[in-house]
Amino acid sequence: MKCTSCQNGQLLPSFIDDAFRAHTCNNCEGDWILVEDYVAWKERYPEHEFSSESTCEPEESAKAILCPLTGTIMRKFKLSSNTEHKIDYSAIVGGVWLDKGEWELLKREKLAGSLNAILTSHWQKNIRLESTKDNFSAIYQDKFGEDNYEKVKDMRAWLDQQVNKADLRAYLLAEDPYSAEK
Repeated sequence: MKCTSCQNGQLLPSFIDDAFRAHTCNNCEGDWILVEDYVAWKERYPEHEFSSESTCEPEESAKAILCPLTGTIMRKFKLSSNTEHKIDYSAIVGGVWLDKGEWELLKREKLAGSLNAILTSHWQKNIRLESTKDNFSAIYQDKFGEDNYEKVKDMRAWLDQQVNKADLRAYLLAEDPYSAEK
């Protein structure tokens, strides 16, 4: 198979961490993995822990990559809200393309045991929710200042624990809580 990432190399049979089958490009060193091979291996070795020691920095392909088997455009999936790296997935074939160093990144981020989960809509939705929460947190921190933001978060946590939180909120939001007028 020809590598559709670099377009120069050949995808040669290999093994990822001597564990499960893959095809590695002899030019760009990217890996083509069939999810069924990964899942079958994972089912046989559910307790396996991947070493997170790595010196290889991941590369990221910004361009769209074609599936090496079908020639269709593969979809990009975010790994987590902590990294901008994305992996490419061919739903038609059930294959994943990892650029050079992305497997090591998955291990460092403790995601190597979750490769199949990363490809689910549930995982991707959680990443979007986390990213949104982080964005709002940054906005509030800029708006309130770091110290005030920490204080208001503590106050909010305390308020949420109270039985009469609606009355406490009304008291706090009232212009004059001791006036009978609105």
